[in-house]
Amino acid sequence: MKASRNALRLALLYAACATSWVLLSDHLLMEWLGQSERLAQWKTLKSLIFVAFSSLLLYSLLRLQLNRLDNQLRIRRKQENRLRQAAVVFDQTLEGVLISNAKNRIVHVNPAFERITGYSAAEVLGQTPQMFKSGRHDRSFYEVVWDQLQNAGLWSGEIWNRRKNGEIFPQWQRICAVRNELGMLTHYVAIFSDVSAIKQSQQELDYLAHHDPLTGLPNRLLFNERVQHALERYKHRQGGGCVLFLDIDFFKDINESLGHSMGDEVIKIVADRLNSLGKGLTVARLGGDEFALLCDDGNQAKRAASLAETVLATLGSPIRLAGNELFVSASIGISLFPDDGTQLEQIIRNADSALFKAKHSGRQTYAFYTQELTLQARQRVELGAALRQALELGELRLHYQPIIDLASGRVLGVESLVRWQHPGLGLVPPNVFIPVAEESGLIAAIDSWVLAQACRQMRAWQQAGIHLDFIAVNVSSRLFSRGELDQYVKDVLEETGLQPRYLELEVTESAVMDNPDNAQSLLHRLCSLGVRLSIDDFGTGYSSLLRLKNLPVHKLKIDQGFVAGLPEDDDDAAITRAVIALAHSLGLTVVAEGIETPEQAIFLRRHGCGLGQGYWFGRPAPAELLDWRPRPLPKVVYNLQQSR
Repeated sequence: MKASRNALRLALLYAACATSWVLLSDHLLMEWLGQSERLAQWKTLKSLIFVAFSSLLLYSLLRLQLNRLDNQLRIRRKQENRLRQAAVVFDQTLEGVLISNAKNRIVHVNPAFERITGYSAAEVLGQTPQMFKSGRHDRSFYEVVWDQLQNAGLWSGEIWNRRKNGEIFPQWQRICAVRNELGMLTHYVAIFSDVSAIKQSQQELDYLAHHDPLTGLPNRLLFNERVQHALERYKHRQGGGCVLFLDIDFFKDINESLGHSMGDEVIKIVADRLNSLGKGLTVARLGGDEFALLCDDGNQAKRAASLAETVLATLGSPIRLAGNELFVSASIGISLFPDDGTQLEQIIRNADSALFKAKHSGRQTYAFYTQELTLQARQRVELGAALRQALELGELRLHYQPIIDLASGRVLGVESLVRWQHPGLGLVPPNVFIPVAEESGLIAAIDSWVLAQACRQMRAWQQAGIHLDFIAVNVSSRLFSRGELDQYVKDVLEETGLQPRYLELEVTESAVMDNPDNAQSLLHRLCSLGVRLSIDDFGTGYSSLLRLKNLPVHKLKIDQGFVAGLPEDDDDAAITRAVIALAHSLGLTVVAEGIETPEQAIFLRRHGCGLGQGYWFGRPAPAELLDWRPRPLPKVVYNLQQSR
């Protein structure tokens, strides 16, 4: 446009100059030529010049007009392209678009609108958007929408509308008012998207966040929320409730023997049985084989005990899976509220403490929370922290108990027993800190320390001229299950210089039976080192005689629980004789532990038990206080019946 205006100005300038020049030149020529014959020629030339300049002027004007028309055409094409692009976006967008006039009558909708709502354009044109109302919003909601449109010209938010088929669905909508150049309202444009899928996903995520995926029961998070709500309700009225924590007994054995998939089936069956106990209960799976129940219809211990007994009876029915008949039992801990506490953490902690008590009371039972349990739990935590420091500060000690040849009374060996010399508590007995060590995972580190210390002490005795046949060291299930015990033993023997034949490792029967195949392989590797092996606490587990026959062990130790009743208890006597006979048939030496009377020692000797240990022969003592003198048995104590 600017170039056209410049061309016009230049053309007009040329025309003005030409006209002035023609007029001026005509006057000058008239004077110069006078009335000569050249005057006519000049006039002709002047006419030609005038025509040329006029043509130039006309051309400039036409060019100007053509440029203006060309610019208008270019602008129109751009506008048409923009409209075409807008139409494509309008038709192809996934969001619904509705346009209404100033009277709120629908004048246009896009294909996405038809797809989302189910209405065709012909069905809605000329109608008002009120035809989509769901009935879920009250009058005040729409008043707020129109108030924002009038004042701000824009509203956005979630709104529920109705499809053609009657389905109510959520949508996120944005409405804007359109005004012309004079500020007058001409249209409303509503753009919306269907958020049903998002809502569904949110519900599914919320469900997964609060429910166990295997059983569909509430998980720990939702269970804690419901306990919290129950506690808040009972702050303002009479009554109370109870929380039960439940563990399936020996569930690990099911997983290991039948596989985890079968274990999952057992979990689902247990969940179904618990869920069928009746209304008014919240049943949750907290994880693994741990469940929880919330009953908020009373805080009487009698009601809680009745519920626990019902649970045990319900779970006692056999489970039949893939041709297997399984029997499961459970241990249950009970915490009452508000009697045992009014805070969520307190109730949960108390139920867990009661469950711990039930497990250590023989399982397949229930136990109530008491204040004593809290003190015990606190003591376990404190002892665990102190025990960890004891390893670092060298507070552990080794005591040794003599193992006697019952025939001669001579000390053949010793068993290494760990003790804890606490700086404030004094000598902590092993039955106090060993369970803490097992729970905290420190038992393997303690076993490793005991093994190294025992080997060093045995070498010190040998160098001092004290010759024993063996020194026995207990190996915990945790250390035994690691699998690299043979390499550690080899390293300790090399470090201390003790010959392998003087070291005897005592492995509990339960540790061997936890994973018999791996245990057999490890025992063979240990035997190849030259160390001697003993099965401790024999008779308390579930040994397979076929497995026992194939194990490279040298000794069986009769558990002190069987020795305690000798010689009066007929059952203990029968079991003891059977174990001795079994060991002899397999070529194994028998050791009896827990001998506290001469009658027990004589009975064991008469029935073929070769070795014994116990308080009657000597209590565990530090190395410097051991008495190496023989302990011969009395020849006659009383007349033992021959039947024994």
